[in-house]
Amino acid sequence: MALRFIGIDPNTGGNGSPTVWIDPDTADLVLQGWRADGRTEGECAAFEIPGHAAGIPMNETVIRIPARMVPVLREACDVAERGELR
Repeated sequence: MALRFIGIDPNTGGNGSPTVWIDPDTADLVLQGWRADGRTEGECAAFEIPGHAAGIPMNETVIRIPARMVPVLREACDVAERGELR
């Protein structure tokens, strides 16, 4: 798997920045972001909808992506949806 880089936080300072890639084999978005704080994780863990248990499974986590990265996420979604993966 060779991920396709889409974009990075435009306000990056060079040390660990939210980043977006696409997996060309699956069209999955791969996101690097800030680990959510305990309060945010608690809110997400308590959220229930029909057919979805409350809680955060051990193989998942909650991350934050800054709103200023919406254009990068939009681009990633467009690339994945159009199949422009290679």
